[in-house]
Formats: sequence, structure tokens, C-alpha cells
Amino acid sequence: MRKINKLLVANRGEISLRIMRTAKEMGIKTVAVYSEADRNSPHVKFADEAVCLGPPPSNQSYLLADKIIEACLELGVDAIHPGYGFLSENATFAKKVTDAGIIFVGPSPESIEVMGSKLAAKNAVAKYGIPMVPGTDEAIVDIPAAKIKAEEIGYPILIKASAGGGGKGMRIVKYEAEFEEQMHRAISEAESSFGDGSVFIEKYITSPRHIEIQVLGDTHGNIVYLFERECSVQRRHQKVIEEAPSAVVSPEMRKAMGEAAVKVAKACNYFGAGTVEFIVDDRLNFYFLEMNTRLQVEHPVTEMITGKDLVKEQLLIAEGHPLSFAQGDLSIQGHAIEIRVYAEDPKNNFLPDIGNLITYVPPKGPGIRVDDGFEQGMDIPIYYDPMIAKLITHDENREKAIQRMIRAIDDYQITGIETTLGFCKFVLQHESFVSGDFDTKFVEKYFSPDKLTIHWEEEELKLLAGLAVEIFDRQNSGLKRVSGQNGISNPRTNWKNRLI
Repeated sequence: MRKINKLLVANRGEISLRIMRTAKEMGIKTVAVYSEADRNSPHVKFADEAVCLGPPPSNQSYLLADKIIEACLELGVDAIHPGYGFLSENATFAKKVTDAGIIFVGPSPESIEVMGSKLAAKNAVAKYGIPMVPGTDEAIVDIPAAKIKAEEIGYPILIKASAGGGGKGMRIVKYEAEFEEQMHRAISEAESSFGDGSVFIEKYITSPRHIEIQVLGDTHGNIVYLFERECSVQRRHQKVIEEAPSAVVSPEMRKAMGEAAVKVAKACNYFGAGTVEFIVDDRLNFYFLEMNTRLQVEHPVTEMITGKDLVKEQLLIAEGHPLSFAQGDLSIQGHAIEIRVYAEDPKNNFLPDIGNLITYVPPKGPGIRVDDGFEQGMDIPIYYDPMIAKLITHDENREKAIQRMIRAIDDYQITGIETTLGFCKFVLQHESFVSGDFDTKFVEKYFSPDKLTIHWEEEELKLLAGLAVEIFDRQNSGLKRVSGQNGISNPRTNWKNRLI
């Protein structure tokens, strides 16, 4: 075993803070890295030491693998945690780290490489009898032959980039006449996005749910699954709301999916924290989709229902410790929901809305967790993902967790930019979400900008009505409107609470 005394977090914002907080609890010194745009970020202030990597663009800062390793060697760093995004699933970076004698807090470079290619991943797990969506087992090089295969599978089919993610290099083909054009587009986008034009085809499942399983494995061959996360509410193929457990997964299905996820991990000799993603059809048949060889953005909901600190487990595994618990020791405790608070305008096709956080006051209270990396007065940089925070609620059941989240959204005060808070509240109150009867087409089926406009108009009318009631009461009681302890410290909240 090798003790970690100093940890560098090769990331930024909320995930850096989240990792460093656990490291601090474990008595580990921390080093932050930052770009010039993040010089005053909370994660930089929190760390024991900080290193500027360069200008704001990520290819001149957070993606500079050699510069990060050089900083580690100069500062006597024992380990690097990559967080998610940036270099977290870069096998070359992981190998450079280990070759430099530094612990990489994550799986082996070999595991990252295998699971980083959707085709290689499918081939690796094929012998384990894991359900997979019908499709090709290798990259398409002969388009006429691929068209014949597509006819055998049956339209609609999905063209996917082998090295892809986030919906890039992905095309849905509903009819044979569209096949060649969409194939060329998918290859072109894959080449420009990932430097790899390899694509393959799969049967397109028309009403899918996106459900994933969290796994943990140590270097002694022990692997467990920490149940599922429902991640079907998405925009542009990217998650916006996640919850654990799923409203539709039975104990029997949970066990089957969990055991399949463990087999996937075994297929690549996995250790560390990882996520096995499945696509689930309308009959609740599940199929292996891919494996993410890192910590997920939505990991907090798993932590809330299991009581396990996944970052702490990652660090212990990296030091060489065996898992301190077995599968039978794990159980689901209540229900957790996470929403991603993005600086995006849902009324304008979820386009980024970069600006200054004029007001920024996160919600508080029992069962509420906010993982963020910003403070009031800070600017949202244009160079990175526009996520401001992750808001997580936990309660004894799904209904109560939803209600707690709605309250937390109402209490979240952000001005200066548009955010996804209103959209998330719309989702949480929609009958389809409340009933659990939804899939990845939720936004397409139920959301339009006018729905959000109507929602906010109703809220404004309620506030005005509440104000009228307040003024009427005060006039009749002869009270003077004053500020301070005996006045209205938060008129917006008080007026709203006066309404039945």
C-alpha cells in the first residue's frame, strides 16, 4: 500500500471542491490547478497550494497533461484525481501519470482505453452474456454492406461514433433513403469532434430510458454495485435531472442489472469508481450501452442513498486498500434527486447564458446538498461547461424528495443570468415525471418555451396577489411597513406564503 499525503485535483469548479473536501477530511494536503479565468475561484482558495496552468481555453490550461505532471513533481504530489471531463478518461494521461511514479486516482490506462471505445467495450463484454442492442460489432468501412445490415436490424437505426459522447457523431436513420447521407455526416462529425471517424450501427430503441449502475472495484479483485441512477431527463443527449433509485426498477431487475454491471467491470479488470450505462426499452428490457471510467457528475445521489463517500472510496482504492464492505452490506436508504443548475436559457433552446452572478444564494435545510464552484459576484466563463451547481435533495421516499427539491428550487436565488431552475421545476411537477412514466424524449414530448413562460407569469400573478393581501392587511391594522426584525425581511417569500 502507498499512502497519499498530497493530492492534486486536475480539474476546476465544483468537482474540485468536492474532491478536496473529502481529501481534507482524510488528512490529505491538496493542490489546485487553474486557468487565468479561474484565478479567483473557490476551489483555488480552498486548496493548500495552487498552480496556474495558463490562459482560459482548456487546451491551453486544463488539458496540458505534461504541465500538470510537471507541477506534481515540483510540489511533491503523491496522486492526481482527474475529476470528470477534461483528462479524466484519457488513457494516455493516466499512463503518463503512473509512468512518472504518481498515483492516478482511477482505473488502469488499459481499462480506460478499452471502455473508451464503444466497439472495444462491446467486444470485451460479449463473452459475459450481457444483453446488448442488436447492431454491428466493428467499425463500418463498407457503406453498401452496412446498409444491408441496417435492413436486417430493421429501421429506425442509430449510427454512433465509436469514440463518441454527448450525442456527437450520432444520427438517427428512420428510412433507408436517408442512410448514406446520415452515415457521411456521422463520420464527419466523429472525425472533427474526436479525431476518430469510426462509427457503427445499432437498432434504435424508440422510447428508451437511460439507467446506469454505479460500481466500485478494488485492486484485489472485489467489485460491488451501488444500485442504479435514473438519468432519462436530458436535453441534447445530456442529462439534466437524475435520481436514485429509479421509479421503475424492481428488486429483481436491480439485481440483474447490478450483476451485469459487475461483469462489465470484470471484463476490463476494473478498479476504482465507474459507471455502467444501460438503455432500457418500454418493456424494461435492458441493454449495455457503455462504461464511464470516472466519477460521474450525478454521483451524489448514489452517496445519499447508500451513505458511502465515493471520493473517499476512490482514494482508499488508489492507496491499495481492499473494499471495506461487501455487496450484502449495501442497502438503499430513501430517495435522492439531483438537478444540474446550468447557466442556460431553456426558453431559447437551452443556449448558454453567460454573465455575472449578481445574486447567488443557494438553498439550505435538512436533506439539501449543493455542490457548486461559484460565489456571488463571479462571472460564468464562456470557455467551459456552463454548469453552475448541482442541487441534490434526499428524503425517505420519492414523493417527499420531489417536494423537497421544489422547495429548494424556490429558495435558490440567482440573478444576472438565465438558468435551468425553472425548467427543472416544470419537470418535477409534470404528471409524467411524478408518475415515473417518462423516457429520454421527455423534453421533446412535453416541453416548449411557452410552458415556462406561462409558469412564470402565474408565479408573478401570485406574488402580486400576495402583495395586495399584505398591503390590505397592513392598512387595516394600522401597521407601518418597516424593515428589520419586525418588518418584512424577505417580502417575496412572505407574500407568497400568504397565499392558499
